[in-house]
Formats: sequence, C-alpha cells, structure tokens
Amino acid sequence: MRLRVPPRHAGVLFAFLMSLQMAAIMSGIITAVNRGVGAGYFMAWGKGFAVAWPIAFPLILVLAPRVRHLVEKLTR
Repeated sequence: MRLRVPPRHAGVLFAFLMSLQMAAIMSGIITAVNRGVGAGYFMAWGKGFAVAWPIAFPLILVLAPRVRHLVEKLTR
C-alpha cells in the first residue's frame, strides 16, 4: 500500500518535509558546534529540534510562496 496525498495538499506536504529536514540538520549542526558531539549530544539535539521545527514549519508555509514569487521575478 502506497501513501498518496492529494495534489491540493502539495504545498503543506512540501513545508512539512522541508521544515522537518532543515530543522533536524540545522539543529544537529548548531548543537555540535556549540557543545561538541559527546555525552548528551543526542538529547541536546532533540531539544533543539523540538524548538526549531514548530517554528520552521509555519515559516516555510508563509515564506515559500513569497520566495517562489521572488525567484520568478529574478529569473525572467
């Protein structure tokens, strides 16, 4: 069985997946830079991700259409 999402939800799915990946990667990198990769790293990364993702998701929902529009203007 394959999970299929109706095309009308593509924007929300894009924002969900993009924010999930970006928040995970960025919080992981920033945590490593700030405290190193040692004991307690994954707990700190998880806490950072838990703060970052709820911020990233609505920001991408709001900003992605504006960025697409700006890219269209800049590439004409």
